[in-house]
Amino acid sequence: MNIFADESVDRQIVERLRREQHKVDYVPEMAPGISDNEVLDWSNQKEALLITADKDFGDLVFRKKQSMCGILLIRLSGMPAAEKAERVAITVHRYGEEMLNRFSVLTKDALRIRKIKL
Repeated sequence: MNIFADESVDRQIVERLRREQHKVDYVPEMAPGISDNEVLDWSNQKEALLITADKDFGDLVFRKKQSMCGILLIRLSGMPAAEKAERVAITVHRYGEEMLNRFSVLTKDALRIRKIKL
């Protein structure tokens, strides 16, 4: 699965996903400081699931109706980085294809996958 990780994503998550053989493009390694619009555009061009901890992407998709190939919003604050990485890797493994073309939110208690109506 192609994954595009925003700057807000912990490096441990990116490294964990790469160990699972996912192709992960990571904004800090490519173009640090690019705008959220550019991040969304790049993830769309690569047909990749965008992983982020930045809630602004919800605004771009729901309020501004921008297209996306799929977004996983990570809401795991306070959790150790290694545990976050494990949770994200398990989620991508189990639900990766289901999260494409959907807006998903991963919290400590649940994964919500929401289809987008454009």
